[in-house]
Amino acid sequence: MNIRTQFLALCTALLVSVAAWALELDDAKNQGLVGEQLNGYLGVVVSPAPADVRALVRDINAKRRQAYQRIASDNGIALDQVAALAGKKAIEKTPRGQYVQDPASGHWLRR
Repeated sequence: MNIRTQFLALCTALLVSVAAWALELDDAKNQGLVGEQLNGYLGVVVSPAPADVRALVRDINAKRRQAYQRIASDNGIALDQVAALAGKKAIEKTPRGQYVQDPASGHWLRR
């Protein structure tokens, strides 16, 4: 499989793997507590963040890292390359009103 096919498989896997968290993740994003980062992982927008929000981010990021690593290994590319591509795609797909990391400044930006 090429990287594009692998990436689509990753997106599907991520959606399935976080299904149990889906409502909570959507709520956290809609409340402006978490956002998508350039590096392909979720970030906490508010400080201090509630413990359940930090736990949610840790869990989802661990699952993302596993999926990125699998794709990187299968394609002989660096984990960071896969994560950065996923981050770019996630930011592009983030709906209005949710937070993303601004590529120019690295600060949080509401779309």
